Amino acid sequence: MSGHSKFANIKHKKEKNDAVKGKIFTKLGRELAVAVKEGGPDPNSNSRLKDIIAKAKSNNMPNDTIDRSIKKAAGDANAVNYEFITYEGYGPNGIAIIVEALTDNKNRTASNVRNAFTKGNGNVGTPGCVSFMFDKKGQIIIDKEECDKDADELMMLALDAGAEDFAEEDDSYEIITDPDTFSAVRENLEKAGIPMVQADVTMIPQTWVSLTSEQDIKMMNRTLDLLDEDDDVQEVYHNWDE
Repeated sequence: MSGHSKFANIKHKKEKNDAVKGKIFTKLGRELAVAVKEGGPDPNSNSRLKDIIAKAKSNNMPNDTIDRSIKKAAGDANAVNYEFITYEGYGPNGIAIIVEALTDNKNRTASNVRNAFTKGNGNVGTPGCVSFMFDKKGQIIIDKEECDKDADELMMLALDAGAEDFAEEDDSYEIITDPDTFSAVRENLEKAGIPMVQADVTMIPQTWVSLTSEQDIKMMNRTLDLLDEDDDVQEVYHNWDE
């Protein structure tokens, strides 16, 4: 789940069990298939595919699995057509939630997403009801332990590549880019040998909301868990200050 850019959350995500990893790989496989269908199987001429390959690698998806997904999508003219759909709504205490789905059955996905919100005492809203509270940005997270450059050197490298902002946390660095320059910045860092824990275009909240009620926290986690379990859901963004 995408919330704060806290590195601890990312590390926790990466330590999930094999069943959850398999679910993540399934979702990434869908994204790869859509990218291939839209722009072809060559990442050198398909920047979207190149970005998703980088995202897959940052999620520890094996290279041979990535290659198989691309070849399968390129060679299967009868592949399932997936469609991107975005849902917006509210969790407990007005928490803003954005759900990005990739589906071959809009009715099924809409029903599942609505159910997840309802079971968490929230509700799905109209398009645009919460997205104005977020900024679409490229976000790159780097583990300090894996990076041999110091903060100043890395910051200059990122800014020279076109990054908008650079932040140093206790155990990580965060680089923020405009969505249009994200690919170029990521590729420059990759060429410089910078290891990236996370690299993706995401939705960053402008403000954060805290939950103090144990019931509200329980209900919010219920919604996030149900969305996380849904194969159609690709990403979930929220402004809950966990």
